[in-house]
Amino acid sequence: MVKIYSTDWCPWCVKAKKYFDIKGVEYEEIIVADAKENREEVFRVSGQRSVPVIDINGSIIVGFDRDKIDQAL
Repeated sequence: MVKIYSTDWCPWCVKAKKYFDIKGVEYEEIIVADAKENREEVFRVSGQRSVPVIDINGSIIVGFDRDKIDQAL
């Protein structure tokens, strides 16, 4: 399972989602700007307040890093 914690205005979030789309990877998007509980969840998962944070089967990737994403997939 792939989750991406993101915002609509984050360029790296957009790139990560586009990368998943190109690769045909289904993901659940969690918009952190919309709800306090989502911001708390991303901090709990990653220890970070920045986005994107990507959770691929429990492997946490902070930022858009193609190599780490490919390894985790």
